[in-house]
Amino acid sequence: MKPLVVFYSRTGTTKKVAESLKKFLKCDSEEILDVKSRKGLIGYLISGKEASMKKLARIKETKKNPSSYDIVLIGTPVWAWNVSSPVRTYISKNKFKKVAFFCTMGGSGDKNAFSEMKKLCGKKPVSVLALKTKEVAMGNFSERIGKFAKEIMQK
Repeated sequence: MKPLVVFYSRTGTTKKVAESLKKFLKCDSEEILDVKSRKGLIGYLISGKEASMKKLARIKETKKNPSSYDIVLIGTPVWAWNVSSPVRTYISKNKFKKVAFFCTMGGSGDKNAFSEMKKLCGKKPVSVLALKTKEVAMGNFSERIGKFAKEIMQK
């Protein structure tokens, strides 16, 4: 099975998870890059507003074609209990054979974000993984990454 890990990360938390997945699966990855800056409090507020309004973001062109991979693991931070707008844009622009989802969040919102991602992809994920920001910051997530990756590779 040929997986691809694709992610967006505003603060680096989701990127840390994506890099762990890439290392565990020994696969390709691609970071979704936003055209505009989302740094600081203003970036945080704008991001939450866009997510709650289900807006698309302008993202830079990606290099890897997700349809040439057997499964794409899509990672997003949860913004205002929703999928991030850059990930919403990425999903809306691409087709996938199979998907799995992972997210990072301050407290909650994973179920809603995963539901949105499923609707946008038109596919049920083979597996999902939700991690809290604190877990990632403390480095207490490698066992869960391993379990998530094994579930994906078995399907």
